Amino acid sequence: KNNILMITGSSPFAGKTFVSANLAAVIAQAGQRVLLVDGDMRRGTLHHLLGMETGQGLSDILVGGAEIATVKKKGPLPNIDFISRGRVPPNPSELLMHENFTQFIAEVVPAYDLIIIDTPPILAVTDAAVIGHHAGTSLMVARFGLNKARELALAKQRFEQNGVSLKGAIFNAVEHRAAGYSTYAYYKYKADPA
Repeated sequence: KNNILMITGSSPFAGKTFVSANLAAVIAQAGQRVLLVDGDMRRGTLHHLLGMETGQGLSDILVGGAEIATVKKKGPLPNIDFISRGRVPPNPSELLMHENFTQFIAEVVPAYDLIIIDTPPILAVTDAAVIGHHAGTSLMVARFGLNKARELALAKQRFEQNGVSLKGAIFNAVEHRAAGYSTYAYYKYKADPA
């Protein structure tokens, strides 16, 4: 329905912030204009990953204390703009449900080819479900060896209960194991002489 891509996870440490930043870099290098937004107003760390200060950000826009033009920063690569989480507000979920977030979305959608919003994990807080209603595409990051199938199923169910359809998943930090996965063996397989 629009050019907003929400990247979320079921629990912390899945690598959703890493995936968001790297996907933004790849899309920007292909010549598309990208807005990268840290939608985790509680514990967002996207600014650290980009080597920037938090400063004013999304929370400041949503409380009416700042304008998008004064808050967005040039990213580390051409074609990337960045909006940090801003100051930690006492009520992030309520801010996302406010009309100011809808106005924010309406303002940025025509200005960029892609808007990537990194959200908090769905099993921790409801913010991702709220943001998911505004996103044209929602993807969930699952980390190899960390996120169990039952946890991912519960996260998917949580989104469905909130009317948000996940379009897919990103399997992160896959490790090659010596035995079992991705190995090939050769066997003698001769015709039965009988």
